[in-house]
Amino acid sequence: MAKQERNHPYMDNLAFTRLMLLIATLLKYPGIGSPDFSRCSQNKQHNAIDAVRVYLQKLAIELNIKLPLGYPSVATLRKDLETLRHYGILGDRMYRWGYYLGTGALSTTELKIAFNALASQAEYQGDAQVRRVYEAVSKRLRGLDMEMKGEFFYPTRQYLNRAIIYTDPEEMAYKGENRDTLFHQLSLIETAIIQGQAVEIYRSKDLYGSNRIGYFRVFPLQLIYHDVAWYLLYEACESEHLVIGRLNRFSDYCGLLKIPARGLEKQRQSLTKAETLLENGWGLSLGELEDQKLELEGNLPFITVKVRFFSPVSAFILEGELRHVKQVITPGLVDRNTGDYSYIDYQVSLPPRSLNEFSLWVNRFLDKAQVLSPPQLVEKHRLSAQALVSRYGNIVY
Repeated sequence: MAKQERNHPYMDNLAFTRLMLLIATLLKYPGIGSPDFSRCSQNKQHNAIDAVRVYLQKLAIELNIKLPLGYPSVATLRKDLETLRHYGILGDRMYRWGYYLGTGALSTTELKIAFNALASQAEYQGDAQVRRVYEAVSKRLRGLDMEMKGEFFYPTRQYLNRAIIYTDPEEMAYKGENRDTLFHQLSLIETAIIQGQAVEIYRSKDLYGSNRIGYFRVFPLQLIYHDVAWYLLYEACESEHLVIGRLNRFSDYCGLLKIPARGLEKQRQSLTKAETLLENGWGLSLGELEDQKLELEGNLPFITVKVRFFSPVSAFILEGELRHVKQVITPGLVDRNTGDYSYIDYQVSLPPRSLNEFSLWVNRFLDKAQVLSPPQLVEKHRLSAQALVSRYGNIVY
C-alpha cells in the first residue's frame, strides 16, 4: 500500500497543481475544446486538447500560479483527462462539443439566461415542478449572486404571459382551493411522455359544445404552455388522432394502461406530425381525424383568407414578419399626412379547422379590420359586427 502511494502520479506538487487547474478549467469554461474555442489556440487547425491547454495556462496566470514554460504538454493533459474518466469526474462518452463536468454544461452567462427562463416559468406560467426546482437552485446560487453583486438574480429577461388558473397542487392545498384537475398527475404524465406509455385520462369539461366528455386512452406527447394556460398534446391509442386539450379541463384521474411502451422514437414521430399541423394552422386546434390524415398526406385543400387592416393597426400587422410561414402582406395606400400605410392586406392559406381561431384573432382589432375573403368568413364577421351594434343600440346614458 505504501509503495502504491509513493508511486502515485500526482504525489508531485506540480502534477497535483496541474490536475486541479485542469478541473478548474473545465468548470470555468464548460465546452472547452469545442470549435468555438479553437481561435484561441495557437494551432491553425482545431485541436481540442490544445484548446484546453491554452485555457489552463490562462487560468494559471489569473490565479498567480507559476508553471514551467510550455507546460503542460498535450500528451500530459491526455493522461490527466483519462484520470478524470477513471474516477468518474468525466464520462466515457465522446466530447465532440467540448469538455464539461457532469451537469456543469453552462457558462455563467448561459446559466443566467436559463435561470431567468426558469424564474419566469415558475412564477408566471405556474409550473409547480419548475417552481420547486427554481427555489432549490436559487438557494444554491445565492453565493454566486453575492459575488456578482446582485447581477445574477436580476431578471434581465422575463416572459409575462400569466396562467389564469390554479396550476400548483401545493398552492391549491395551502389556499384551500383544490380544483381536482390533471395538474395533480403531471409527474405521471411526464414519465409516460418520456417512456412512450399509454394512459387513461378523464375529460370533465367541454366548453365548445361538442360533448367530448369521458375517458380517453392516449399516448401523451407534450405539455404546452400557450397564452394563459397549460395544455396536453396527446395521441389517441386506437385512432392515432392528435389532440390538444387544456389541462384544467381534465380531472385528476390518470391510470397507466397495460399497453407496451412504444419508446421515444415513435413519440418523436407523432410529435413531428403535430408540429406540422401547428405550423400549417392558426392556434391550437388540430382538427378532426379524417381531415388530419388528409392534411398530413398533403391532400387537404387549404382556404385562402384575406383581411384588410387599417391604420394605426396596419403598422402593427406589418411589423409581424414571422407571424405565419404562409402569410403574404401587401401594403396599400400611403397616408399623405403621416407617411404610413392607411391599410395593408393580410393573406394566409389555412386549413378549414383554423378559421375559427383566426376569426378570434381578427376580432381583437374591431373596426380596424375588414375580412375580404372567403365569402363565408366575410358573412360571419358581418353578422358579428351587426350583433355588436345591436348590443349597444339600446343603451341609454
